[in-house]
Parts: sequence; C-alpha cells; structure tokens
Amino acid sequence: MLICGTDEAGRGPLAGPVTAGAAILPDDFPIEILNDSKKLSEKKRIEAVAIIKEKALGWGIANIDPSIIDEINILQASLLAMKQACEKAITMLDNSNLSDGEPIHVIADGNKVPNVRCEAEALIKADAKIPAVMAASILAKTARDAIMVEYDKKYPEYGYAQHKGYPTKAHREICKKIGPSPIQRKTFSYK
Repeated sequence: MLICGTDEAGRGPLAGPVTAGAAILPDDFPIEILNDSKKLSEKKRIEAVAIIKEKALGWGIANIDPSIIDEINILQASLLAMKQACEKAITMLDNSNLSDGEPIHVIADGNKVPNVRCEAEALIKADAKIPAVMAASILAKTARDAIMVEYDKKYPEYGYAQHKGYPTKAHREICKKIGPSPIQRKTFSYK
C-alpha cells in the first residue's frame, strides 16, 4: 500500500491563501532530510523541496484564496486544499505507471480527513511521524511562503515577506492604520 501524506500551511494567518501539499514517496526516499516543516530552516526546506519533487512518486500543491476561505470557512478551505493536492499527487502517480495498481492510503495531518477517492485517515502530529506527511508539510509551507513574498512586492506596506500574513503585532497595527489589504481574510479579526 502506498501512503499519500497531506498537510496544510496557513490556517492561522489573517491574510493570504491556505496551502496544502501532498506527497507519495518511494521506499528508497532519503527520509533523513525530512521533518515537520516548522522544525526545518528555510534553507533546509528549499533543499528538501527539490529532492521531494525529483524523487516522489507523486506530489501536489493546492492553494485556496482568501475569498473562498471567507465563503466556506478555514477548516473547509484547508480540507479542500488537501483534497486538491492529493488529487494532483495521485494523478501524477497514475500517469507515471509506477503504482502497479497498489492501493493508496491518504494520511492527513490533524483530526479531519479530506474527501478523497481512496481510503483516508487523520492523524494528529503526522507531520512529525510519517515521512510522506512531513514531505507534504514542507511542500505546503515552502509554496505558501513564496506566495506571501510575492504579495509583499505588491503590498510592501503590510510586511508579508516577514510575517507571511500571521497575526503579528506589526501586521495587526498596519491593518488598523491603513485598513486591510486585498488579500486579507475578511472573516478573520485583525483588531
């Protein structure tokens, strides 16, 4: 049975997307490069992403925009991102002919399961225990951080490159002073 790990980044910020990653790793993947994305330096995450994208049997990244988060809520948006990331990883695997028809089992970090087309389970702290989920965590965080750095170029006064949209004191204060940016989650309070 192949494991498709999935995790999200960006549930807590006041701005920007929620991003999910998914990864299906081969047995010979160098798992020593993996860890919970929050425990790796940015440099180590970027190095790991290159190896994950090169060696994974399948991988995917999905982003859900702030407007959708406001519409369906952050939990549903996180699960939707995980579902989309898993679909991309599984489709990549299917298209590679590397699966030999092996069943796929999705493991999602947390206590909720995305609605995917195969068996799935939720596992709290999976991003610190299951290599495929660690890889997914790294993909999600690195992709979301890159998005927020791009938004920083568009809206430099908000400091997105530094805090990535999280509710820091500086982020809250600039929102109070000049109002929310176009990527602000309107259902999240910055006051």
